[in-house]
Amino acid sequence: MPTLREELVRWLEGVERVVVLGLGSSLRRDDFVGVAVVRELRRLLAGRARSSEEAAGRTILIEGGSAPENVLGLVARARPSHVLIIDAADLGREPGSVALIRPEEAGSAHLPSTHTLPLRFLCSYLASLTRARLLVLGIQPEDLGFGEGLSPEVAAAARHLAELLAELLPS
Repeated sequence: MPTLREELVRWLEGVERVVVLGLGSSLRRDDFVGVAVVRELRRLLAGRARSSEEAAGRTILIEGGSAPENVLGLVARARPSHVLIIDAADLGREPGSVALIRPEEAGSAHLPSTHTLPLRFLCSYLASLTRARLLVLGIQPEDLGFGEGLSPEVAAAARHLAELLAELLPS
């Protein structure tokens, strides 16, 4: 069985420009994990040397929050070859577990419904809008109750995932 790293490397083959779209509500504890990963990734990539102007635009980080429909224009204008959506997802696993969810599988996963746009519809719409390769990275939440801050397991998973993506995404 391939590792998460191996699957991401395979998915990123032929990447020209990738949009990383983090989803989640800051008021629903672990639901915020997608945005937290994007923020940590932004911090990590800011420290990475850029070799050229062209390279600087190959990875675009977007915070979609709990209303991703508000940033679909930004995603489309980026003209990505790949779109990676990061979101909390009920995977039936331990908190902080990470799994790849293919867009066609998004409807069968029990995904949290704190967003106004269902994830399956978002994937379908983005695919038709951008013609990009899409992938969802789901992270198992522990607590989706009202409040702020990630649970320790989910926070650790967000940091680890951001570090992995910083290594793999084009520079």
